[in-house]
Amino acid sequence: MPLSPRDVYAPPITSPDSSTRWTRGTQVQVTWSTANAPKSVSNQKGKILLGHFESGSPGEHLDLDHPLAEGFDIMDGHHTVTVPQVSPGSQYIVVLMGDSGNRSPEFTID
Repeated sequence: MPLSPRDVYAPPITSPDSSTRWTRGTQVQVTWSTANAPKSVSNQKGKILLGHFESGSPGEHLDLDHPLAEGFDIMDGHHTVTVPQVSPGSQYIVVLMGDSGNRSPEFTID
């Protein structure tokens, strides 16, 4: 049986961006553009993960055990999350998962 075509949707994250500073314990908006969404998205349930880069260590170090949010409609284009109590730093990222994944630029958490 031939494989049927699948949509892959990776909406670009618009916030946070490289100038963003989050404060631990506050609520913030993660936003993304839905402007170029395909007509059909096979998985509209989103998940937002926090990750970070470490010097000398490859990968995004995503916190898969503690999503910032999950189960929301990825077509909303935004979701409010609470900034976790993590170590301050400037190499944080968020990854938006749904039909596919997309990562933000690095930003700072104070």
